Amino acid sequence: MRTEIDVAETLDVKGLSCPMPDVKMKSAIDDLTPGEGLEIVATDPGSVSDIDGWATGTDGVTLVEQGESDDVYTHYVRKEE
Repeated sequence: MRTEIDVAETLDVKGLSCPMPDVKMKSAIDDLTPGEGLEIVATDPGSVSDIDGWATGTDGVTLVEQGESDDVYTHYVRKEE
């Protein structure tokens, strides 16, 4: 599943529901250097649309890939230049 991305940090938000995964993700992405990626691991199915919407509406952030396996949702976002 993995697209090429320099994962600088993995954020485990399993067990949390909206809006906490988004809040923690924003804080983590703010700490990254442009070009670095963040892997987010969640159990909330709403995280798929939430993270997609957040990345689409946020300048300087790209949603690279999302996937699901055994009720765990993995998202990859990259901080852009």
